[in-house]
Amino acid sequence: MSNRKKYALIGTGGRAGFFYNAIARDFRDSSELVAFCDVNQTRMDFANKSVGEFGVGPLPTYKAHDFDRMIEETKPDVVIVTTVDRTHHTYIIRAMELGCDVITEKPMTVDQEKCQEILDAVKKTGRNLRVTFNYRYSPHNTKIRELIEDGTIGDVHAVHFEWLLNTKHGADYFRRWHRDKRNSGGLLVHKSTHHFDLVNFWLGTQPATVFAFGDLMFYGRENAEKRGVTSFYSRAHGSEHAKNDPFALDLAANDKLKAMYLDAEHEDGYFRDQSVFGDGISIEDTMGVMVRYRSKAILTYSLYAYAPWEGFRVVFNGSKGRIEMNVVESSYVNSGGEQALEGAVKGKSIIVHPMFDAPYEVQVEERAGGHGGGDPVLLNDLFGTPEPDRFKRAASHVDGAMSILTGIAGNRSLKTGLPVKVSDLVQF
Repeated sequence: MSNRKKYALIGTGGRAGFFYNAIARDFRDSSELVAFCDVNQTRMDFANKSVGEFGVGPLPTYKAHDFDRMIEETKPDVVIVTTVDRTHHTYIIRAMELGCDVITEKPMTVDQEKCQEILDAVKKTGRNLRVTFNYRYSPHNTKIRELIEDGTIGDVHAVHFEWLLNTKHGADYFRRWHRDKRNSGGLLVHKSTHHFDLVNFWLGTQPATVFAFGDLMFYGRENAEKRGVTSFYSRAHGSEHAKNDPFALDLAANDKLKAMYLDAEHEDGYFRDQSVFGDGISIEDTMGVMVRYRSKAILTYSLYAYAPWEGFRVVFNGSKGRIEMNVVESSYVNSGGEQALEGAVKGKSIIVHPMFDAPYEVQVEERAGGHGGGDPVLLNDLFGTPEPDRFKRAASHVDGAMSILTGIAGNRSLKTGLPVKVSDLVQF
């Protein structure tokens, strides 16, 4: 009898390979893949081909409407959910009702109603739900947690956090399903969930009140017209106009993108290469947020998705000094065969300014793997033998909820023009 933990995965798009390849390649002693599930057979076939390179499978494949049958027939211990964000809650809740634990890609879900349904299901079923926040595991981000926890700058009273998505990676959210806010909750939920989780993690607190501004100011047809653009197209593949657009994505030129998306279009009509200057974009590309935390700390946060470089700057002002961190990251296109580039660090600095002493730089050693070497640690936490962790980086459903609730409150504030109390959104 094998005592390996059994995993089924639903949603075999761009993010899924991070999980299924890791299990097939690195964690076969402790973990076993038992099934793939998706709306698209071509993508499941691609996933099977991918794990086949590590001598695994082929695994049985199930269409999404056969999710219950998959669980009944393959009996996984854990279901990994990497579907479109708005469907996360459906599979999280059903998997738990059918007796499985769940690992879900971030964001846990996209709005407060779905969040409440998940919280209720965890309570009712008693199952375990984990959210994969790989940024917690990046060595430089863990180091910030350590410095603050050790009292290096006393009590943190204010944080200023600026995140830049560049014209390669940032633009990618406007080419695919994320461009529809109903699918992704917009970047304040889909992307900023990472950043809001980091603040919760760094400060050891939770958000109380949120206020936000945001708009679509660069992408979209109307903005392009204002800048004098005159030639438009709906998608890059087969378009003459796209050939002169530096924002166009050529699916046919990338074997992996071609196999996962171009060759799979006949099944579900999903176009991965839509024009970022087309109509129908309902998410913001420029956002500013203020958050008051339970600890009374104040966050000022900005995100924009058309920056000349990729990375972030964050500053912590405390009762005994200040910490400044600057990080430049590699740019990449999701599922374009550049997994190790995701969050890969090209340059960084952490400088501590004590109140009455000379500033000094804190050295942090990056390791191999995505997110500055954080990804392998996260994967070992999920599928291997976790090591003792004083920083408690493994994220629960409560962490998952608290990170998205900042963005969900921000979305409500965008609509109403008013501050939003997080406690008004869901009941724990």
